[in-house]
Amino acid sequence: MSVSASLPLSGKEAPMYSRVRAGDRFSSCGKARCRSGHGYAGPMAQRRQRLEPAGIFGLGRIFPGCGALPDRGMTAALRSALWLGNNAAANAGGRIRQRFFKLRRAWWSLVLLPAFAGPTPAAAEDLLATLQFQGFVTQGLVVTDRNNFFGPSSSGGGSLQFTEVGVNASLRPRERLLISAQVLGRRAGSDGRDARPKLDHGVVDYQIYNSQRRSVGLQAGRFKNPFGFYNQTRDMSFTRPSILLPQSIYFDRTRSLGLASDGLTVYGEERIPTGTVRAQVGVGRPQTSEDLENALRLDEQSGSLDGRTSVIGQLLYEHDGGRFLAALSAARVRARFDSGRTGPGDADFRFEPWIVSLQYNEENWSLTSEFALRRSSLQGLDFEPANFDITGESWYVQYSRRFMTDWQWLVRYDVLYLDRGDRSGRDFESAGFGPAHSRFARDLTFGLQWRLHPQILLAAEYHNVDGTGWLPGKDNPDAGDTSRRWNMFLLQTSLRF
Repeated sequence: MSVSASLPLSGKEAPMYSRVRAGDRFSSCGKARCRSGHGYAGPMAQRRQRLEPAGIFGLGRIFPGCGALPDRGMTAALRSALWLGNNAAANAGGRIRQRFFKLRRAWWSLVLLPAFAGPTPAAAEDLLATLQFQGFVTQGLVVTDRNNFFGPSSSGGGSLQFTEVGVNASLRPRERLLISAQVLGRRAGSDGRDARPKLDHGVVDYQIYNSQRRSVGLQAGRFKNPFGFYNQTRDMSFTRPSILLPQSIYFDRTRSLGLASDGLTVYGEERIPTGTVRAQVGVGRPQTSEDLENALRLDEQSGSLDGRTSVIGQLLYEHDGGRFLAALSAARVRARFDSGRTGPGDADFRFEPWIVSLQYNEENWSLTSEFALRRSSLQGLDFEPANFDITGESWYVQYSRRFMTDWQWLVRYDVLYLDRGDRSGRDFESAGFGPAHSRFARDLTFGLQWRLHPQILLAAEYHNVDGTGWLPGKDNPDAGDTSRRWNMFLLQTSLRF
C-alpha cells in the first residue's frame, strides 16, 4: 500500500527567466513587452511581475492569483457581498464598475481603518489605495477513452466536473507589512462537496530587513508550500505551463497535503555577483482532506486523520537573471490517524520527499526537469498488511516553446513509480492488493495555450498514459476495473478579472 502525495509548507515562488531590459514594461496579462508594445519576454517576466507588491494581484511575495478574503472570522454576509461584488466587477462596465469599487472600498474602510489607519483622512486614503481585489474562473472539459479523471470522463461527451473559482484580496497597511488571502472553490470530479469555497491561503507577511544586497521576512497564517517550481503557483491556470501539472510531482489525487500549511515560514534572499540565492523554511500543520484519506484507504474507516507539526524548506539559486535555475526542496510531514472504538487502530503517517529542480530558459523557450524521491509510511494499524514503508520515485522532462507573441506549445514526458523497489507493481499484485499497473504511470503530454486576451486563456492538452499510478481513487473506486493504457484529452477556458 502506498500514498501518492506532494507536500506542504511556505512562502515565495521560484522565478523563471526572461531578458527584460531596464525600460521594459509589463502588460496586465503578465507578459513583458518592449517599449514599442510588442515582443514576448518569456516566463521570468511573468513571474517577476507576480511578485511585485502591486502586480497582477497586488500580493507582493505571496503567490500569483493570491490575496483573497479570509474564510474564518468573516461573516456569511461579507463573503456573499464580495462574491457578488467581483461578479459585478467582471460583467459591469464604465461608470457602474467605477461606482461599485468606490462603494466596496468605502465598506472596507469601515472594517479596516480602526485597526490600521492613521489619525488623518490622508492616511486613510493612502491605506485604501493599497487595497487590491482580483479573481479568476476556470472551466475544463475532460475526455478519456478508458478510466475516469475528474468525473465520468470516459462516458458520454466527457466530464465538465473541473471548475476553479477564486477571489483574492490584499492590503498593505505599512511599507513592510502585507496582508493577503484567497478563497477558492474547486471541483475536480467526486460529488462536488470539495467545490465549496474555502480559505486557500491567508497570511500576514512582514519584511524584517531589506537592502540592495539581501532581504529577510516572515509569513504567519496559512501559507503556500515551497515545493518544486510550480506548487506555489498551481491554483491559477495563467501561472501553470499546462492544464495539468506533471502528476508525478504535483499530485492532484492528494492535492490538499501538498498545497498549504498553517503555521510560520521565514524567507530570505541574498543577491551575489553571479545571481541570487533564495531560501525558505516553514513550520506548520499540513491540511489533510478526504483525498489523502482515500489514497491511504482510510476514508471508509472509523476515525479521523489530522496533520501534525511538520517542516518544509527550499533552497533556490537563480543565475544570470533567471537563465538557469536550480532548487532543492525537502520536507518532513506528519499526520495522525485517531481510530474510533470500532476502527482499525491508531496510526502515524509520515511523508518525506526530496525534490531536485532544474530549468534553463531562453527568450522563446524553456527546458525544465524535476526529480523526486518520496519516502512514505503508515504504521500502527491493526491489520498489518495495511501498514507500509516505501520510497517512491518521480521525474519529468518538459520543453515549452513560445511563438507568435500569445501562443505556447509544450511537450513533456512524466514518470512515476510509487515504490522504486517494485517498479513493475508485480509484488503488489501478487500480494492481492490490486493491479500491477496501479503502481506506476508513464505519461507523454502535448499541450497548447493561447492568450486570446490579456484576461482570457484557452488551452488544449493530450495525454497518452501507461499505468494508473496517479489516477484519482474517487473517480475509479474499483482499481481492478481500470485499464493500464489510456488516453486523455482536455480543453480549458480561463478568465481573470
